[in-house]
Amino acid sequence: MTDTPDIDEHGRPEPPVAADEAATLTGFLEFLRATLEWKCRGLDAAGLRATTAASSMTLGGMLKHLAWVEDHWFSRMLHGRDPDPAWEGVDWKADPDWEWHSAADDTPEQLHALWQDAVDRSRTLLDKALADGGGLDQPARRAWADGRAPSLRWILVHMIEEYARHNGHADLLRESIDGSTGE
Repeated sequence: MTDTPDIDEHGRPEPPVAADEAATLTGFLEFLRATLEWKCRGLDAAGLRATTAASSMTLGGMLKHLAWVEDHWFSRMLHGRDPDPAWEGVDWKADPDWEWHSAADDTPEQLHALWQDAVDRSRTLLDKALADGGGLDQPARRAWADGRAPSLRWILVHMIEEYARHNGHADLLRESIDGSTGE
């Protein structure tokens, strides 16, 4: 028996079918991250800027948004760290959707690197949190304004939800760009 996950035809690691809670949640998050990478793979700047229907959502904006979400939850909330330099100087009050809008000014290489770097940091920070022995019940170091701090379990499930929702958007966007379809 191996700890290496099966990889599907799109390069996605299959979540484990029999594992503990942390490995199962992490497995599904990795599968969903890989799904987003697949949907954005091989697109040029025009493809990453393409919209569909009445939405202004783009795959490039999605990559940048999810990079921010990764940093926010795993670095800032879970570990209490300062924002990554990529987010310094952003006036979120002037443009609460800055990451979505500003992605049009970034190259595909910048967007992919920003997202991949954020995912790599998140993986390291998640591994650290789990190795420190607090388990999934450990609270985030930063709390919400009402004083409650989400657990690591909550953060993982939220990240799964975040990717699952946006991967649905990614399916529609990619199909409108070049006809590519698939789960």
